Amino acid sequence: MNKNILLCVSGGIAVYKAVALVSKLSQAGANVKVIMTASARQFVNPLSFQVMSKNDVYFDTFDEKDSNVIAHIDLADWADLILVAPATANIIGKLANGIADDMVSTTLLATTAPVWIAPAMNVHMYDHPAVKRNLDRLAADGYQFIEPSEGFLACGYVGKGRLEEPEKITTIVQDFFSATATPKPLTNKTVVVTAGALYVPFDEKHMIKPPANGVIGQALANEARTLGAHVIQIEDSSLNDLMQQLENYKNQDPEVLFIHAANVPTIEKTPLISVEGIKAVTFGQEVLGEPLLSIQSERWIDFSEEAQINGQIIATTNPQHFARTLWAQILKGEEQ
Repeated sequence: MNKNILLCVSGGIAVYKAVALVSKLSQAGANVKVIMTASARQFVNPLSFQVMSKNDVYFDTFDEKDSNVIAHIDLADWADLILVAPATANIIGKLANGIADDMVSTTLLATTAPVWIAPAMNVHMYDHPAVKRNLDRLAADGYQFIEPSEGFLACGYVGKGRLEEPEKITTIVQDFFSATATPKPLTNKTVVVTAGALYVPFDEKHMIKPPANGVIGQALANEARTLGAHVIQIEDSSLNDLMQQLENYKNQDPEVLFIHAANVPTIEKTPLISVEGIKAVTFGQEVLGEPLLSIQSERWIDFSEEAQINGQIIATTNPQHFARTLWAQILKGEEQ
């Protein structure tokens, strides 16, 4: 594999599986380094990870093993991929809310590498609305997940919450790096994505801005990056400014792809964006020209539970999954 993998281990009984995961990844040719939370060290001694990885194990933000670098920044830059396994409800909550108070959480916020989260916890914790809300937020932010499996849990319950087996995680990682070695479908392409809401002036002192939270636009932008695109993301901007920017992008690159996932006011004085001469995807907004795809939903897409793509009903409750499905349709439409 010949890749640098940083394993972030948080505290749960599944920590023992993380030791086996380091072994499997190392056997597959990866160079593995490990960061542990204080709770993780209650289950397994850092020495176990050190022996399996043949690298120092990190757990104290202020224990700088090399005075020439800042450890959590150095590790964040070193990694080709970061795995958080097991990921407890605590570390998921911290990451979703931008909390950085230990070696694991500060490193996760400092990295630009892909981060995969492998949850492991009691089934009722996993199903708790707060945990689900945090997972949804992380999905919208572009994090990937290795879903927990079902079975007997350490707490005595039977259900979803078991950390996926080390062999399967290793296979997923190998498949990921094999896939990234091949050209991506949006390589060398520019994608302009709007998210949130665009505002227009109502009078000299007031503006009108419709409701939106940008979750779908963010997910679509993240997926475009995953597919290799150069992404220009525009959020909560003036509609007039966007129209000027879009014209500039069209002049610079006639092949630019426009994903219009920002809500716009529906008042009479709202100007219409022109999508003539470019490939565009809209979400029910009125535009000038014919878009490549027009996604329909009963409510604004950020708040709707489903949408219609080419006659097919797709759930939108998981923005990341919806983004993958929509991009598959967009790429299919470009090929025709």
